[in-house]
Amino acid sequence: MTFPYKIDFTHRSKDEELMDDLDCNGDVVDQTLRELEFINSWLGGNKVTLNGIGKLIKHNNQNPLRIIDLGCGDGEMLRRVGENINKKNFNTSLLGIDANPNIIEVARNKTLNGLKIEYKAINILDPDFSVKDQDIVICTLFLHHFDSDVLADLLSKWHKQAQIGIVINDLHRHPLAFYSIRLLTAWFSRSPMVKYDAPLSVLRGFTKGEWEDILQKAGIEQYELTWHWAFRWQLIIPSGNS
Repeated sequence: MTFPYKIDFTHRSKDEELMDDLDCNGDVVDQTLRELEFINSWLGGNKVTLNGIGKLIKHNNQNPLRIIDLGCGDGEMLRRVGENINKKNFNTSLLGIDANPNIIEVARNKTLNGLKIEYKAINILDPDFSVKDQDIVICTLFLHHFDSDVLADLLSKWHKQAQIGIVINDLHRHPLAFYSIRLLTAWFSRSPMVKYDAPLSVLRGFTKGEWEDILQKAGIEQYELTWHWAFRWQLIIPSGNS
């Protein structure tokens, strides 16, 4: 497959993914979501988010617990969160947000196992959007879709609003990550969207220094940034409310 975007590991790519089209829908999106779920499960990436939530609530006995997933996609991460949190005897309120109403409908249809999860089609760039009534904000493979300056503004706002904190799980931009996912998706994927978007997602990912610059611009001083397999950054930001 020929890629029209530039392969450059020195700076974050500004090219748009096919998934950035908020009107995308149909069989190609369904296939893409299934394959992304497989990739995240097979590579162990979902554990990065679950582990981050566990760290935030370890010393916080707040119950019930309100968790919002931004860029929730088909709800896979929220379903895993719900199952995991229930084992810890927390009473949870789970809310998934995605700007694409077609994907939100997929999430609703896939959440049929008794978990109480609410889904809303909302663009987080709407000036009126707020997470002030939520305890924990999670973002899994979502924030690389945003320009670094926009991201700094968003994190600054959420940091002041979230009651407990923020958990971010996103990609480390690295040549090995790029060429590995390109080879993997070329081998097994039946989705043109996955074959195009997955390598580009890595190019839109972050280095440690870039995260540190974003957090500095956001005015966030207290955080924990760690690297996890496979080429994931786990960023935990305690609330700025306290």
